Amino acid sequence: MNFRSLLELDARLSDQLRVAEKPGFLRNLAAFLAHSGDSWFWAAAIITLWFFSNSTWKQWAVVEFFGMLGLAGVVLAIKFLVRRERPQGEWGGIYRNTDPHSFPSGHAARAFLIAIVGTALAPPWLAAALWVWAPLVSLARVAMGVHYLSDIIAGGFLGSMVGLIGLQIYPPMINWLVSLIGFPLW
Repeated sequence: MNFRSLLELDARLSDQLRVAEKPGFLRNLAAFLAHSGDSWFWAAAIITLWFFSNSTWKQWAVVEFFGMLGLAGVVLAIKFLVRRERPQGEWGGIYRNTDPHSFPSGHAARAFLIAIVGTALAPPWLAAALWVWAPLVSLARVAMGVHYLSDIIAGGFLGSMVGLIGLQIYPPMINWLVSLIGFPLW
């Protein structure tokens, strides 16, 4: 099987999961889940959490925020190297206009990064919820026609790797940031 046939298989399988053009509950659920991984939403939630929570939640918020910031740079770099066009479709105009490239999925990467960091730093109930949510967000992106299956698989893998690496380097990085800004982050 050559690369072209793999891409064709990817497109066929992705199309079978698509519900963007089919009105009803499943489409509405997929649209909600697809948007629930938006970067603006998570940035706002994490900043709010940092301002209005105790030190345990602040620590989680800081690590998530800087992890997502670093991950965004990695995802964008890969997207502009690969330049794979998104699947054709009407839904997700904001994504199609601001970021025409689909590989890897930034939403899948972000969702899995959030789940990885949540597993290490958040309460167990939240970690469990995040591990249910992350694959659903990823699949919803395919269902709504803004990504292929291979985009979300690569995104999930990338987000997981960046999350695991980030958890290894976050204590020294946080100490450096505290010395740089002059006050504790939590």
